[in-house]
Amino acid sequence: MSANVSTTVRTTYREALRAGLRDALARDERAFLMGEDVARYGGTYAVSKSLHGEFGEDRVRDTPLSESGFVGAGIGAAMNGMRPIVEVMTVNFSLLALDQIVNNAATLRHMSGGQIEVPVVIRMTTGAGRQLAAQHSHSLEGWYAHVPGLRVVAPATLADARGMLWTALQDPDPVIIFEHAMLLPMEGELDADAGAVDIDRAAVRRPGTQLSLITYGGSLHKCLEAAEVLAREGIDAEVLDLRTLRPLDVDAIVASVGKTRRAVVVDEGWKTCSLAAEIMALVVEHAFYDLDAPLARVCSAEVPIPYPKHLEDAALPQVGRIVAAAREVLGR
Repeated sequence: MSANVSTTVRTTYREALRAGLRDALARDERAFLMGEDVARYGGTYAVSKSLHGEFGEDRVRDTPLSESGFVGAGIGAAMNGMRPIVEVMTVNFSLLALDQIVNNAATLRHMSGGQIEVPVVIRMTTGAGRQLAAQHSHSLEGWYAHVPGLRVVAPATLADARGMLWTALQDPDPVIIFEHAMLLPMEGELDADAGAVDIDRAAVRRPGTQLSLITYGGSLHKCLEAAEVLAREGIDAEVLDLRTLRPLDVDAIVASVGKTRRAVVVDEGWKTCSLAAEIMALVVEHAFYDLDAPLARVCSAEVPIPYPKHLEDAALPQVGRIVAAAREVLGR
């Protein structure tokens, strides 16, 4: 085999996240993982399974059930030169640490005139689809993307799940990584030598000419499936994966819409004051005269996510709703 031919391995999103954690812990002795059940239990979603045995209790630490307490401890460790990776079990629970994240981590470098850096990475599971009801199922990425001083990323592919963490640890500001729960068992091929990835730019996951489907995280694969359905109808849809939600890659959004002249934004958050609304506003500000049709968006219903499966499915963006929105934008 040629030396420049890369081999691939079959893996899952969950295993790719674990590989990223293992890599970070091995490469930087300042890095450590902390959170509820991340050590001996191996993580609520089995992402950190085996890492406690590999790296020991100083590097993989269980914490009390106090999000404000252990997120605050991670922020303090980052201020003192460590590289903490803090796992919050679910985005809903992160609200218990909102003061620590928004009023402290996000502000300290600015308030100190750059003298204090806070290189903490906060990982949290987001999204619905598992019948865990309203207190475990919301998509609050837009809340954090609203806050200056934070970087917010949403890995939706195996390569990004594997590679975003190391890049995030190099950032002097706090980085929040949103990992969609429905992606955890997703299987696919990953380069055996996969490593750190860029977290500054969006990625075109499927090129197209007639319509842009703009999305991120757990909705990416629904958009790719919707694009396949549309292709069978003779509609050539482009799928843009935002990847980073703060700061948004405005150039990539404008370039995609400038090419296709139509767009549907898909966001699992609620429509009111949503990321989808921000993206639409950016398109209007920067590419209004490129548009051949009004913009559209597909978001979650304006309700707490229901528990019954049929109601949960009805509340979330689904392939059928994305396809219907695309047809409407195209006047079909």
